[in-house]
Amino acid sequence: MTLGSLGNSSSISSSTFLLSGISGLEHMHTWISIPLCFMYLVSILGNCTIVFIIKTERSLHEPMYLFLSMLALIDLGLSLCTLPTVLGIFWVGAREISHDACFAQLFFIHCLSFLESSVLLSMAFDRFVAICRPLHYASILTNTVIGRIGLVSLGRSIALIFPLPFMLKRFSYCGSPVLSHSYCLHQEVMKLACADIKANSIYGMFVIVSTVGIDSLLILFSYSLILRTVLSIASRAERLKAFNTCVSHICAVLLFYTPMIGLSVIHRFGKQVPHLVQVVMGFMYLLFPPVMNPIVYSVKTKQIRDRVTHAFC
Repeated sequence: MTLGSLGNSSSISSSTFLLSGISGLEHMHTWISIPLCFMYLVSILGNCTIVFIIKTERSLHEPMYLFLSMLALIDLGLSLCTLPTVLGIFWVGAREISHDACFAQLFFIHCLSFLESSVLLSMAFDRFVAICRPLHYASILTNTVIGRIGLVSLGRSIALIFPLPFMLKRFSYCGSPVLSHSYCLHQEVMKLACADIKANSIYGMFVIVSTVGIDSLLILFSYSLILRTVLSIASRAERLKAFNTCVSHICAVLLFYTPMIGLSVIHRFGKQVPHLVQVVMGFMYLLFPPVMNPIVYSVKTKQIRDRVTHAFC
């Protein structure tokens, strides 16, 4: 953070926070905005294309693709949540954000992130049933069941994240109001409070364990059962065919959980980590999954790839 930004932070209203771009590279923000704009464009167009293809193509109204459309909608929402503040900073240097706007943004970011974790777990369950219980696939994963899974996932995310803005709103904030990222996160905002944040820290850890922690363990458990079933198939060609149906989902899981866990570790234990590393991990956490998921599923899933090729060629 530059001396100039410190001077500016002392003159802003006590009801606002200061978001950050890339410290020390402010003179290059306009150039850095070019790849960021491209990534946002790819994310928005890619996920809209996935949703449109699945909605209009009746042959894709199957559990796997319905879950994929949920994932695309969530990724679209995540991109739209951060786009105004990120591009505002890198285009025009608009760093100030009011407390209420910040709390609203972090609510949607965390809610959608944990909802994505739930959908990835649902997709793992879909792959488990398809490979381990193929004869019961259609009877287990009906449209009604899929709808209920989606509603339960949404309800869980909202119920767990809903208290966070109110827990932050009760604090007064003093000292430097500068946040490390171009958007608001609960674990960052709470550190600026002039009060004991133990309750927020404990509740935040509870939310992570009860969502990402449990979901990731259940995904691992699902894939252990899938792997056992795949290895029991006599034909090597059939084994490869069965496992290939899981490759896209495995990529999506890695794209989501790896940067999320990395960023959580940095915020809680990496006090000496350079600011640039925090910024890069933050962008990987919120931009990589929305950008890469449509590409991965378009490349690795023949039905999606064929529809995309037909739509644009």
